[in-house]
Amino acid sequence: MNSRLISLDFFRGFTIAAMIVVNDPGSWKHVFKPLRHAEWHGVTPTDLVFPFFLFIVGISIVLSLSKIEKLDFSTYLKISKRTIILFGIGIFLSLFPNFDFSNVRIVGVLQRIALVYFLCAIIYLNTKPFYHLWIAAVLLIVYWIFMTKVPFGNTLAGVLEPGNNFAAWIDQFITPGKLYQKTWDPEGFFSTIPSISTGISGMFCGHIILNKNKSLKDKIILIYLCGSLALCLGMLWDFSFPINKNIWTSSYVLFTSGLAMLFLASFMWIIDHKKNQSYSKFGIVFGSNAIFAYVLHSILANLFYLPVIEGKGIQECWMYFGISTGLDPKFISLIWALFYTFFIYVIIKEMYKRKIFIKI
Repeated sequence: MNSRLISLDFFRGFTIAAMIVVNDPGSWKHVFKPLRHAEWHGVTPTDLVFPFFLFIVGISIVLSLSKIEKLDFSTYLKISKRTIILFGIGIFLSLFPNFDFSNVRIVGVLQRIALVYFLCAIIYLNTKPFYHLWIAAVLLIVYWIFMTKVPFGNTLAGVLEPGNNFAAWIDQFITPGKLYQKTWDPEGFFSTIPSISTGISGMFCGHIILNKNKSLKDKIILIYLCGSLALCLGMLWDFSFPINKNIWTSSYVLFTSGLAMLFLASFMWIIDHKKNQSYSKFGIVFGSNAIFAYVLHSILANLFYLPVIEGKGIQECWMYFGISTGLDPKFISLIWALFYTFFIYVIIKEMYKRKIFIKI
């Protein structure tokens, strides 16, 4: 079977589109709860988006690096270059448009993607597939031990409060620049440790996809089974180490990786096995320039804040007019998010038509 799965491209694009929708409401004062992150413990649909993308990064590492016939210095150079570019773009977006270097945020979404990509790629190139899940398990267990068994500062071990937990305490010492929540950051360096396991879960599925001894149907069944197991383990671990995106708990990794596997297997079944591809174009287009779409949506969002009508930006005017009609402000806010996502899609689709693919 050709390892190039249309479903994987669709899944990548679907995830990026979801990122744009949840990142760009018409107003942050009016957002439906499922489109917000959980305030602390727990999970919402929005909390699935980022780990899903890291999961896809893991799959992509296996599919791309498996093509390397001879491992040499140039391979590591390419990986390092891509990591630095991704990390740099992340810092650029945190500075844009004011470029206030005194308040720069060093960590962020693209920065975490860069670090997970780099470390997972190194693991892939230097260890056998058999050890990958063991490495992921060790990372999750070690993180759990530090977060729940090791005291920090003047605080007893096991405290998992916002800004008052082992990860936040470490990040305050090792992270230059400002933290997103002043005393802690949801993309901090220490909580990147378990997110590596999220990437490895994708690598695990990548190996299944490349297995020439299994049929597509068998691969789908196996991914379904593994996803269900990971999901159940995450829910069990939640009782002692709560599912929490903000500190990327080990239970959160298992829970979201399990769901990512179930989504992937479902898309593989519908799109690749059943050949039902009539509704997949939207995701495939977004997936063709996924990182570029994410960067573009972050930059262009500022255009709609520029004052154009009586000192108000287009986005503010949209909300003002929508609310004046008597409709639910949350609905108006969601419609804007969908409109903006479609706006980005139009640009990416034009690039897709012209075969312009920006690879980092």
